[in-house]
Amino acid sequence: MHDTQLLQLITDDFAPAQHLLELLQTESLALHGRDMPLLEDILAQKQALVVLLEQHGRKRSEILASLNLPTNRGGLEQLASQSSIGDQLLAQSDVLSDLLVQCQASNASNGQSILTQQAATATQLRILNGGETPALYDASGTFSKLAKPRPLSQA
Repeated sequence: MHDTQLLQLITDDFAPAQHLLELLQTESLALHGRDMPLLEDILAQKQALVVLLEQHGRKRSEILASLNLPTNRGGLEQLASQSSIGDQLLAQSDVLSDLLVQCQASNASNGQSILTQQAATATQLRILNGGETPALYDASGTFSKLAKPRPLSQA
């Protein structure tokens, strides 16, 4: 009974996990193109999918906990060893885990892209606002700082 319920929860997560992966890949393109309206739409969809996946994950954990099994892969393996659909349960769990690992990798890549763009934007703003004095070398090769920096708009 619990094994079939667990298998159903796992297979129910395939579609949302696949959709999340596709959204993350679209998000990567939108980040590079700085398409803010698309990014806002993607964010809303991602949040809904993450909430759904978290709810199903909690249900799976609750099922394992109700059987006094660990709420991790080990607990799933213990349940599978006592189930007639154990092999299918483990195989489907592996497929879902692989999808979620791909989502995490894509999300990490998108996060790195955001950090890179933030750093580039901060540098551009410092230049435009006449921020810190640039450190330069003079004609004799010694380190010097310019007397007074001016914003690019005043140069």
